[in-house]
Amino acid sequence: MKVSLNRVNENFHFELKNERGHIVNVDARPEFGGNDMGPSPMELVLMGVAGCSGIDMISILKKQRQEITSFKAEVEGERVQVGEAKPFKDIYVVFSLEGNIKEDKAAKAAQLSFEKYCSVSKTVEPNATIHYKVILNGVELEK
Repeated sequence: MKVSLNRVNENFHFELKNERGHIVNVDARPEFGGNDMGPSPMELVLMGVAGCSGIDMISILKKQRQEITSFKAEVEGERVQVGEAKPFKDIYVVFSLEGNIKEDKAAKAAQLSFEKYCSVSKTVEPNATIHYKVILNGVELEK
């Protein structure tokens, strides 16, 4: 797996491209000298957690023949100062699913994603604790 980075402007706007040609723009917020032309690298980490766990959960639920009519996730990261850096300390994920989905299968899909399958979560896990909850058809599920 490989990505390349190209600086777009005189500040912090970068264009990143993977080997298959997909492009993502990254930038810093104006208060940090950027032009806000894309998400920050730390926002990309949160997006990676959402995307990775989302792929896992949908894959698991489809194999179990569950009918998903809506799948959303919100991810929030809490950072802590460590020297000059501010890594994530805690990451909170809320999945909102709708459809003809059994509660136990939705809960198990989230558990399997974070405990077994999600490579992004496993990458950040040594430094950040990931907390998650599943809301199915408007009702929060028990873990």
